[in-house]
Amino acid sequence: MPKKEARILVVDDEPDVLELVVFHLKKEQFEVTVAETGDKALAMAREQLPSLIILDLMLPGINGLEICKLLKQDPKTGDIPILMLTARAGEEDRIRGLELGAHDYVTKPFSPRELVLRARNLLLLKENERDSVKIIESGPFYLDTVHHRATVNGDNIIITSTEFKLLCLLTSRAGKVQTRETLLRDVWGYEPTIDTRTVDTTIQRLRVKVGNAAEHIETVRGIGYRYIESLS
Repeated sequence: MPKKEARILVVDDEPDVLELVVFHLKKEQFEVTVAETGDKALAMAREQLPSLIILDLMLPGINGLEICKLLKQDPKTGDIPILMLTARAGEEDRIRGLELGAHDYVTKPFSPRELVLRARNLLLLKENERDSVKIIESGPFYLDTVHHRATVNGDNIIITSTEFKLLCLLTSRAGKVQTRETLLRDVWGYEPTIDTRTVDTTIQRLRVKVGNAAEHIETVRGIGYRYIESLS
């Protein structure tokens, strides 16, 4: 279980939503702070360095996607997990947030119980990262988990935190088939529902970014994916 004193920053401009989210998080004994605008959210995130940010996408001023982008580009805040809370039901909006580095999303209207569960899972994943492998060298990849640095055949590549976690997991389990459900649980940190397209979309974007090295990531039809360290 994550530490109860973990601080969560909730960003939303709807008073009713803020009240509901804060109530349920405090009920679980989390420390909670709130921001109603994008500018305030950025300032508070940089000052407080919360353990987790629950971020609405539709905000006055700077929108949630831009906030996510700015926080992930800043080394000081880049490792803070972000859970998107949005009324935007379109897949492209969700995928855009994940591409920018958000870790998970919940669509409004939402179940407070599910929101708390996903927040707890993200905090737990963050704690577990401290005990994870520091360097992974496999095939063309060199992955530095401390500095969030990835290279392919010696060349730096720019990938999101979720893509980095996905690549670390696949390379550390070389030769073993990983189901989509396993990847959802171990990379995104929640039990899968009926939607596993997030995994496929992220794999597709990762393959584009790693270029020719994408051939090391094998699709196992109807099941999931497998990383092949040495190609014959």
